[in-house]
Amino acid sequence: MKKLMYTLLIGLIAAALTACGSNDDAKQSKSDDQKTAQNEKQKEAQEKQEKQAKEMQKKLDKQKVDEKKTVAVVNGKKVSGEEYNAALATSQNQYQQMGQDPTSKEAAKQVKQQTIDNLVGQTLLLQEAENKGYKATDEEVNKKLKETKKQFKTDKQFKAALKDAGLTQSQLKSELADSIKYQQYVDKDIQTPEVTDKEIQDYYDQFAKQSQSQASGGKEQSQMPKLEDVKPQIKQQLEQQKKQEALEKKVEELKKNAKVEVKL
Repeated sequence: MKKLMYTLLIGLIAAALTACGSNDDAKQSKSDDQKTAQNEKQKEAQEKQEKQAKEMQKKLDKQKVDEKKTVAVVNGKKVSGEEYNAALATSQNQYQQMGQDPTSKEAAKQVKQQTIDNLVGQTLLLQEAENKGYKATDEEVNKKLKETKKQFKTDKQFKAALKDAGLTQSQLKSELADSIKYQQYVDKDIQTPEVTDKEIQDYYDQFAKQSQSQASGGKEQSQMPKLEDVKPQIKQQLEQQKKQEALEKKVEELKKNAKVEVKL
């Protein structure tokens, strides 16, 4: 009797364990199915984003010009299509960051005009820097080159990036030299007014007002940081704005006595 009861008990336990195991397997199977479905959705969403990105890039690439084409002549200096395409990418990116489509009919015109204006302005400012006698030493250029290389983990990655940009190391050094001369000129010759506490306060108040307006329009309002916590960032932002305004003013002055021919 005891042997029979033991055998039945073992059988019942085994059955119970099997049942529990089946439930666990069912739960696990359900969980795995949910994970699989979720992964599929994520994969589909990613593939959709990649497809949209590729389609957008094709549209952006259509705005490029022949690299060898002369898009403008500034005081006798030719500005190439290669330079235009590099500046174009920056303009397109700015529009995208603002949530706008740079390939729409109206935006495309603005992007084109903005790009050529920026190129002409930069060329005039660089010419002015050279006329003022600003120079970049080999030491300064090599230091800048070293800083640029640090952005890449290996020399192979750096060379690959140069190739993608269509640049040789010699061309990069030339561009770095121009950027050094340009920065020297901007730092020493382009004077901007000091940012006042009132301007910082006005900027902060305006931001707070916009945030409150968004909240009243149904959007969730994030808590405003204290002025003293964001004052350095606001000051830096306003300084950059004033510097940009001063540069734009200088470009307009230089244009008055410059010979600029746009060929685009």
